[in-house]
Amino acid sequence: MKSAVIVFPASNCDRDIAVALEQATGKKPAMVWHGDTDLPDADFYALPGGFSYGDYLRAGAMAAKSPIMRAVIDKAKAGAPLIGVCNGFQILCETGLLPGVLLRNANLDFVCRTVTLKVENTQSMFTSGYEKGDYVNFPVAHHDGNYFADDETLDTLEAEGRVALRYVDNPNGSARNIAGLISDGGNVMGLMPHPERVISPLLGGADGAAFFKNLVNAVS
Repeated sequence: MKSAVIVFPASNCDRDIAVALEQATGKKPAMVWHGDTDLPDADFYALPGGFSYGDYLRAGAMAAKSPIMRAVIDKAKAGAPLIGVCNGFQILCETGLLPGVLLRNANLDFVCRTVTLKVENTQSMFTSGYEKGDYVNFPVAHHDGNYFADDETLDTLEAEGRVALRYVDNPNGSARNIAGLISDGGNVMGLMPHPERVISPLLGGADGAAFFKNLVNAVS
């Protein structure tokens, strides 16, 4: 399985997710610079965490306009699997590939700790390896992770089963405890917590390794 990671100025988790993908697939992912305009052929694409463009304007807003994002959006609309973690989730919302927006955390503090998440959707390629109601522990590290959408959008997400993960103890004020979402086409997922940071007991946990392995199995 071939994968690719998009790298933006001030990305700080691109190597982390590259290591997680290599561990899960057995192959190093292609690292694609934001200024490029063409994407390599791959089975899976990832937008990493970090502070792209220094989070100027809004977190993810400038990255969403990067040259490479035209190709990423086209790939996603054609059905290619795409995941965005933390800043990647913010970018997905800024491009419109996922609904809603990520606001400043409700307490206006930067949150950096491990959180427990409840798996809500097990029918997607991203979560098919779980049972509904399973719990996983992933770290969060963000200042703008407060997911917001209007009530009509939230009701649609709930009715369509597109809420993938919920916080058990909401660290940022996100509407309806939403930690991760899936697109209406089922091939795009955004989440604020970092599965790539817990891929080995040496890192404090391995719940993230199972997350990526489940994804690889579903996409392969």
